Amino acid sequence: MPNSPNSLPLQPLIDDLAEQGWSQQRAFLPQSLTAELEQECRARAAAGELAPAAIGRAAGQAIVEGIRGDRILWIENGQSAACDRFLDAMETLRLELNRQLFLGLEELECHFAFYAPGAFYLRHFDRFRDDDLRTVTVVFYLNPDWQAEQGGALRMYLDEQRSLDVLPEAGTLACFVSGEFAHEVLPASRDRLSLTGWFRRRSDSLL
Repeated sequence: MPNSPNSLPLQPLIDDLAEQGWSQQRAFLPQSLTAELEQECRARAAAGELAPAAIGRAAGQAIVEGIRGDRILWIENGQSAACDRFLDAMETLRLELNRQLFLGLEELECHFAFYAPGAFYLRHFDRFRDDDLRTVTVVFYLNPDWQAEQGGALRMYLDEQRSLDVLPEAGTLACFVSGEFAHEVLPASRDRLSLTGWFRRRSDSLL
C-alpha cells in the first residue's frame, strides 16, 4: 500500500509547487530507506548494471559525455523492497498532486543516476520539444554527509537573473515543474547518487 499522506511532508511541497513551481524538502523519506537505496545503487553500479545515459529521445538518442556523464538504471515495481517503498512514496505524492493541483499525472518514470567524480550534466530542460507529457520532475538524493565544497549541486535557473543550488544531501527531495526550469548538474569531487524521475500526465489532460 502507498504510504499515508500524513507520513510524508507533502503539504509544504505541494504549496511550494503551487506558489513558485519548485520545492526542496529535506528528510523526505526515512534515513534507513535512504541508506538502503544508496547501497542498492552502489551495488548495481559495481555489478555493471548501470549504463551511460543518453540525451534526446527515440531514434534521436545519443550518448554525449561532453553534455551528460551519468550512468543510469531504470527502476520498476518488484525490483527490490527498497525501490518498492520509494515507488510507493512517489505514488502517494502523485495522488496528492492530482487531488490538490489537478495535474492529471498518470505515471512515474524513474531511474538511479550515478555521477562519478567530475561527471556533470549541462543546462537543459526535462520536457522534450515534441513531447510535453513530462509534467513534474522529482530528484531524491542518496549521499550522506555531503559538504558544499564537494560540489555536485543541482543548479536551477529560476529566471533570467536568479538561480538556486540544491546540494545532493541524502534525504533531500527536489521537485519542480519540468517544462519551466532549465537546470544543470555541477561536477563533484565524490560519487553523486540519486533517484531521478518524472511524473507524466495523460495526453488529453489540460494544465
